Amino acid sequence: MVSGPSSAGGGRRGTRARRLPTAVKIVIAGGFGVGKTTMVGTVSETRPLRTEEMLTDKSVGVDDISGVERKDTTTVAMDFGRITMKEDYVLYLFGTPGQERFWFMWDEVSLGALGAVVLADTRRLSDCFPSVDYFERRNTPFVVAVNCFEGAKRYDLAEIEMALNLGPKVPVMLCDARDLESCKQVLINLVLHAMKIRGVSEDPQPQNA
Repeated sequence: MVSGPSSAGGGRRGTRARRLPTAVKIVIAGGFGVGKTTMVGTVSETRPLRTEEMLTDKSVGVDDISGVERKDTTTVAMDFGRITMKEDYVLYLFGTPGQERFWFMWDEVSLGALGAVVLADTRRLSDCFPSVDYFERRNTPFVVAVNCFEGAKRYDLAEIEMALNLGPKVPVMLCDARDLESCKQVLINLVLHAMKIRGVSEDPQPQNA
């Protein structure tokens, strides 16, 4: 009989099985042209999946593009990206379509999500009302991230909280959907907020942040 480490348990002495990262689903929501596709593309460590189509004359009178007249594409299903937080969490990001005619997609996109980022544009603040109402009704933890567009009037965050009639526990922050570090901070705040609500104590951070 050959003596040596027991093979019971299927591992060698001194080694530890590497735990697979936990998959976490995050929804990026908000009105048309608010920057959802941009945020997913900015933060994703893989090439994002996009379902954008060109805006045509058929959308005239259907899609309200006031304030975002230079936008020439629209998401018709969802955006998808991924970012790793430490080695323990992988966030899968799902961007919802913004136009009312595609709202029927929201239930499928949001199913099983830990939480949501509601992007807001102070030029069209009312456009994020449906997203806020949607996640409040579903008791889904969410944060509001005000995308700072060039030329947009800057408001105090307390004014935005009041305008959106948010509860005192809903975080509101400024962000730039084009900036990687800004987007990361929004996601970190969301995950911590959602975990606090769900009674989980963790401190996830993106790899190489």
